[in-house]
Amino acid sequence: MSKTCSRTRSANFPRSITKSSKVCNNTRSFPATSVNSSRQKLTFGQRLSDRIASFGGSWRFIILFGAVLFGWIILNAIFLLNRGFDPYPFILLNLILSCLAAIQAPIIMMSQNRAEARDRLRAENDYEINLKAELEIRHLHEKIDHLLRRQYNRLFEIQQIQIELLEELGRKG
Repeated sequence: MSKTCSRTRSANFPRSITKSSKVCNNTRSFPATSVNSSRQKLTFGQRLSDRIASFGGSWRFIILFGAVLFGWIILNAIFLLNRGFDPYPFILLNLILSCLAAIQAPIIMMSQNRAEARDRLRAENDYEINLKAELEIRHLHEKIDHLLRRQYNRLFEIQQIQIELLEELGRKG
């Protein structure tokens, strides 16, 4: 339970302030959890797919893959005089690229689904924290309003006493 919720209940505040204790009780069911804690519970396949996806979406992969493609083409077309293991329309290269794309796409999608789940958890945590902050601010506003009402009442009482004293002085003088 937050400090504001417990202070609100224990203080002599108007009923409107203590009504929000239902909301205070509801915020206890919103623990702020770490988004990174789900990272530790990943299986070997999930960790592997995250690594493959992070490597597959990097400049290092693009440069390395470009170099392999360039080397493949140069080796088969120029050095082996188009009589290499994969001559000019490079059918074997196309087959390898298609297989790589067919395997890499679902792996990247699995990694993106986990990233989406982490983002969803992060958004829920942000919402809960914002809700708690809003409640704290609302409680502070209500407390300040209560204090201002008490102060206005006290000033009104002081003003009444001053008026009575002035009337008494006016009768004597």
